[in-house]
Amino acid sequence: MTKMTESTPDAERESPSSENLPVVDVDQRSRPLEQELDRDDGDGRSRDQPAVAGVLLAGGTSSRFGSENKLLATIDGETIVRRAARTLLESDVDPVVAVLGHEADRVRAALEGLPIETVVNEAYDTGQASSLRTGIRAIRDREEKCEAAVVALGDMPFVAPTTVNALLTAYAENAGDAIAPAFESVRGNPVLFDERFFDALGDVDGDIGGREILLGSDASVLVAVDDPGVRRDVDHPNDL
Repeated sequence: MTKMTESTPDAERESPSSENLPVVDVDQRSRPLEQELDRDDGDGRSRDQPAVAGVLLAGGTSSRFGSENKLLATIDGETIVRRAARTLLESDVDPVVAVLGHEADRVRAALEGLPIETVVNEAYDTGQASSLRTGIRAIRDREEKCEAAVVALGDMPFVAPTTVNALLTAYAENAGDAIAPAFESVRGNPVLFDERFFDALGDVDGDIGGREILLGSDASVLVAVDDPGVRRDVDHPNDL
């Protein structure tokens, strides 16, 4: 099993296939959301062009990586956090908001030039939940309403944009309201949450993130993806 980082909630570190969440298959090809079916209020209905934001959690201290901020380490000349941000930007989520914390100015500089909004979580050292709360608050404070948010981790630079779009497709097809990818039957990241969970996400504590919401809702599903990146993050330098 791929090692997970300190910025990854316990649920994402250990995600056994025995969680018994239903698994759905969708078309993973990248396609604009405007191609989705119109809403149908009957059985099998789909949402019409849902507005889904991307929230990138990039505020952790990366203490197990050593003295260097792991988000600023590079893969093929590009920082980890920038690669993670591009995954969201190259998918159909809009807008994308990055939540910064530890070394916020340096991380913001690494994202320079990307069409991404940034907010700072001043309480980043209290755990990932504070960054999640900050990100959800930023989405809710926008003038344009978002119906859902894809919450991604800044230390997971190997996720494919098509995986994010698979979550969006499942959501548009009304497969569930809390949706995570699964590679080889094991749950990974990122996770999509419908707006009905925003209040609960705004109350999460410590370093758990949205695990209890995902696992505790009867509207949660997994989307089968052929993407090992959903289970691969950067914990130590040799993970690069």
